[in-house]
Amino acid sequence: MSRGVANYKLTARHIKAALTRLAERDARIAKAIARVGMPSARRSPHGFEALARIVVGQQVSTRAAEAINGRLVDALSGNLSPDTVAQADESLLRSAGLSRQKVSYLKSLSAAVATGELALEQLPQMPDCEVIEQITAIRGFGVWSAHMYLMFSLGRTDVWPSGDLAVRVGLGRLMGLPERPTPRETDQLAEICEPYRSSLALLCWHYYGAVPDA
Repeated sequence: MSRGVANYKLTARHIKAALTRLAERDARIAKAIARVGMPSARRSPHGFEALARIVVGQQVSTRAAEAINGRLVDALSGNLSPDTVAQADESLLRSAGLSRQKVSYLKSLSAAVATGELALEQLPQMPDCEVIEQITAIRGFGVWSAHMYLMFSLGRTDVWPSGDLAVRVGLGRLMGLPERPTPRETDQLAEICEPYRSSLALLCWHYYGAVPDA
Protein backbone atom coordinates (compact mmCIF):
# COMPACT_ATOMS: atom_id res chain seq x y z
CA MET A 1 0.00 0.00 0.00
CA SER A 2 2.64 2.45 -1.12
CA ARG A 3 2.72 4.42 -4.35
CA GLY A 4 3.39 7.77 -5.92
CA VAL A 5 0.82 10.54 -6.26
CA ALA A 6 -0.06 11.57 -9.81
CA ASN A 7 -0.56 15.25 -8.97
CA TYR A 8 2.53 15.57 -6.76
CA LYS A 9 3.65 19.19 -7.17
CA LEU A 10 6.49 19.79 -4.70
CA THR A 11 9.11 18.92 -7.30
CA ALA A 12 12.61 20.36 -7.75
CA ARG A 13 11.29 22.48 -10.61
CA HIS A 14 8.49 23.92 -8.47
CA ILE A 15 10.84 24.58 -5.54
CA LYS A 16 13.27 26.51 -7.72
CA ALA A 17 10.50 28.57 -9.33
CA ALA A 18 8.80 29.26 -5.98
CA LEU A 19 11.96 30.34 -4.20
CA THR A 20 13.00 32.49 -7.14
CA ARG A 21 9.71 34.35 -6.80
CA LEU A 22 10.11 34.64 -3.03
CA ALA A 23 13.65 35.97 -3.49
CA GLU A 24 12.20 38.76 -5.62
CA ARG A 25 9.87 39.67 -2.74
CA ASP A 26 12.45 39.51 0.08
CA ALA A 27 16.16 40.28 -0.19
CA ARG A 28 16.88 38.12 2.87
CA ILE A 29 15.56 35.06 1.08
CA ALA A 30 17.62 35.95 -1.97
CA LYS A 31 20.72 36.27 0.22
CA ALA A 32 20.02 32.91 1.88
CA ILE A 33 19.70 31.16 -1.49
CA ALA A 34 22.92 32.78 -2.70
CA ARG A 35 24.67 31.47 0.41
CA VAL A 36 23.42 27.86 0.59
CA GLY A 37 21.82 27.20 -2.79
CA MET A 38 18.44 25.69 -3.55
CA PRO A 39 17.19 22.94 -1.24
CA SER A 40 16.70 19.49 -2.69
CA ALA A 41 13.27 18.03 -3.27
CA ARG A 42 12.24 15.31 -0.83
CA ARG A 43 9.67 12.70 -1.67
CA SER A 44 8.19 9.74 0.16
CA PRO A 45 5.70 7.25 -1.27
CA HIS A 46 2.06 7.71 -0.40
CA GLY A 47 0.86 4.96 1.90
CA PHE A 48 1.04 3.20 5.23
CA GLU A 49 4.82 2.87 5.29
CA ALA A 50 5.33 6.63 4.95
CA LEU A 51 3.07 7.28 7.94
CA ALA A 52 4.84 4.55 9.91
CA ARG A 53 8.17 6.21 9.16
CA ILE A 54 6.79 9.48 10.52
CA VAL A 55 6.03 7.71 13.81
CA VAL A 56 9.53 6.23 13.91
CA GLY A 57 11.05 9.65 13.25
CA GLN A 58 9.24 11.50 16.02
CA GLN A 59 11.68 13.15 18.46
CA VAL A 60 14.79 11.33 17.20
CA SER A 61 17.55 12.33 14.81
CA THR A 62 17.32 11.50 11.12
CA ARG A 63 20.16 9.01 11.45
CA ALA A 64 18.54 7.26 14.41
CA ALA A 65 15.18 7.13 12.61
CA GLU A 66 16.77 5.53 9.55
CA ALA A 67 18.47 2.90 11.70
CA ILE A 68 15.31 2.07 13.64
CA ASN A 69 13.22 1.92 10.50
CA GLY A 70 15.70 -0.47 8.89
CA ARG A 71 15.56 -2.77 11.90
CA LEU A 72 11.75 -2.54 11.95
CA VAL A 73 11.47 -3.58 8.30
CA ASP A 74 13.91 -6.45 8.93
CA ALA A 75 11.92 -7.58 11.99
CA LEU A 76 8.79 -7.72 9.80
CA SER A 77 10.58 -9.78 7.13
CA GLY A 78 10.79 -6.84 4.76
CA ASN A 79 7.06 -6.07 4.79
CA LEU A 80 6.02 -3.01 6.79
CA SER A 81 2.25 -3.06 6.35
CA PRO A 82 -0.94 -2.69 8.41
CA ASP A 83 -1.30 -6.47 8.62
CA THR A 84 2.27 -7.22 9.69
CA VAL A 85 2.21 -4.48 12.33
CA ALA A 86 -1.18 -5.62 13.65
CA GLN A 87 -0.01 -9.22 13.92
CA ALA A 88 3.43 -8.49 15.40
CA ASP A 89 4.07 -8.90 19.11
CA GLU A 90 5.04 -5.78 21.01
CA SER A 91 8.36 -7.39 21.93
CA LEU A 92 9.21 -7.85 18.24
CA LEU A 93 8.48 -4.23 17.44
CA ARG A 94 10.36 -3.01 20.48
CA SER A 95 13.39 -5.07 19.47
CA ALA A 96 13.79 -2.68 16.54
CA GLY A 97 14.32 0.19 18.98
CA LEU A 98 10.79 1.50 19.31
CA SER A 99 9.43 2.73 22.62
CA ARG A 100 6.21 1.25 24.01
CA GLN A 101 4.49 4.52 23.13
CA LYS A 102 5.58 4.36 19.48
CA VAL A 103 4.54 0.72 19.28
CA SER A 104 1.08 1.74 20.45
CA TYR A 105 1.02 4.50 17.82
CA LEU A 106 1.90 2.02 15.06
CA LYS A 107 -0.80 -0.35 16.29
CA SER A 108 -3.32 2.52 16.25
CA LEU A 109 -2.27 3.42 12.72
CA SER A 110 -2.65 -0.14 11.46
CA ALA A 111 -6.09 -0.42 13.07
CA ALA A 112 -7.21 2.91 11.55
CA VAL A 113 -6.21 1.74 8.08
CA ALA A 114 -7.79 -1.70 8.54
CA THR A 115 -11.12 -0.31 9.73
CA GLY A 116 -11.25 2.50 7.20
CA GLU A 117 -11.11 5.17 9.90
CA LEU A 118 -8.16 6.54 7.93
CA ALA A 119 -9.25 6.87 4.30
CA LEU A 120 -5.71 6.32 3.08
CA GLU A 121 -6.48 5.95 -0.61
CA GLN A 122 -8.64 9.08 -0.62
CA LEU A 123 -6.05 11.41 0.93
CA PRO A 124 -4.56 12.57 -2.40
CA GLN A 125 -7.96 13.93 -3.45
CA MET A 126 -8.66 15.73 -0.15
CA PRO A 127 -7.87 19.38 0.59
CA ASP A 128 -5.10 20.02 3.10
CA CYS A 129 -7.48 20.72 5.99
CA GLU A 130 -9.25 17.37 5.56
CA VAL A 131 -5.96 15.48 5.32
CA ILE A 132 -4.89 17.08 8.60
CA GLU A 133 -8.21 16.15 10.19
CA GLN A 134 -7.89 12.53 9.03
CA ILE A 135 -4.32 12.06 10.21
CA THR A 136 -4.58 13.86 13.53
CA ALA A 137 -7.57 11.70 14.47
CA ILE A 138 -5.12 8.80 14.89
CA ARG A 139 -3.48 8.39 18.28
CA GLY A 140 0.10 9.64 18.19
CA PHE A 141 -0.28 11.82 15.11
CA GLY A 142 -0.30 15.57 15.58
CA VAL A 143 -0.33 18.47 13.16
CA TRP A 144 3.44 18.16 12.57
CA SER A 145 2.97 14.57 11.38
CA ALA A 146 0.16 15.64 9.07
CA HIS A 147 2.29 18.46 7.67
CA MET A 148 5.14 16.04 6.91
CA TYR A 149 2.77 13.75 5.05
CA LEU A 150 1.18 16.62 3.14
CA MET A 151 4.55 17.88 1.97
CA PHE A 152 6.55 14.76 1.25
CA SER A 153 3.95 12.13 0.37
CA LEU A 154 1.26 14.27 -1.23
CA GLY A 155 3.46 17.06 -2.60
CA ARG A 156 1.37 19.97 -1.34
CA THR A 157 3.00 23.33 -2.05
CA ASP A 158 1.66 25.67 0.64
CA VAL A 159 2.24 23.78 3.89
CA TRP A 160 3.89 25.71 6.68
CA PRO A 161 5.14 23.53 9.60
CA SER A 162 5.75 26.31 12.10
CA GLY A 163 5.69 23.74 14.89
CA ASP A 164 8.97 22.31 13.59
CA LEU A 165 11.90 23.58 15.64
CA ALA A 166 14.41 23.47 12.75
CA VAL A 167 12.04 25.48 10.55
CA ARG A 168 11.76 28.17 13.21
CA VAL A 169 15.49 28.26 13.86
CA GLY A 170 16.33 28.26 10.16
CA LEU A 171 13.85 31.05 9.45
CA GLY A 172 15.21 33.12 12.31
CA ARG A 173 18.76 32.74 11.03
CA LEU A 174 18.03 33.56 7.40
CA MET A 175 15.89 36.53 8.46
CA GLY A 176 18.66 37.77 10.75
CA LEU A 177 16.51 37.74 13.87
CA PRO A 178 18.24 38.06 17.27
CA GLU A 179 16.13 35.26 18.79
CA ARG A 180 14.31 32.19 17.57
CA PRO A 181 10.77 33.18 16.53
CA THR A 182 7.80 31.58 18.27
CA PRO A 183 5.39 29.44 16.22
CA ARG A 184 3.00 32.41 16.05
CA GLU A 185 5.75 34.79 14.94
CA THR A 186 6.89 32.20 12.41
CA ASP A 187 3.38 32.06 10.97
CA GLN A 188 3.25 35.82 10.69
CA LEU A 189 6.65 36.04 8.99
CA ALA A 190 5.63 33.43 6.44
CA GLU A 191 2.30 35.01 5.49
CA ILE A 192 3.85 36.99 2.64
CA CYS A 193 5.24 33.73 1.21
CA GLU A 194 1.86 32.20 0.39
CA PRO A 195 1.30 30.09 -1.72
CA TYR A 196 4.91 28.84 -1.65
CA ARG A 197 5.41 28.07 2.02
CA SER A 198 6.41 24.43 1.52
CA SER A 199 9.38 25.63 -0.51
CA LEU A 200 10.21 28.18 2.17
CA ALA A 201 10.14 25.42 4.79
CA LEU A 202 12.59 23.39 2.71
CA LEU A 203 14.88 26.41 2.49
CA CYS A 204 14.65 26.88 6.26
CA TRP A 205 15.67 23.26 6.87
CA HIS A 206 18.48 23.60 4.35
CA TYR A 207 19.71 26.85 5.91
CA TYR A 208 19.47 25.40 9.42
CA GLY A 209 21.79 22.54 8.43
CA ALA A 210 24.20 24.62 6.38
CA VAL A 211 24.58 27.76 8.53
CA PRO A 212 25.25 27.08 12.21
CA ASP A 213 24.20 29.65 14.74
CA ALA A 214 26.93 32.18 15.34
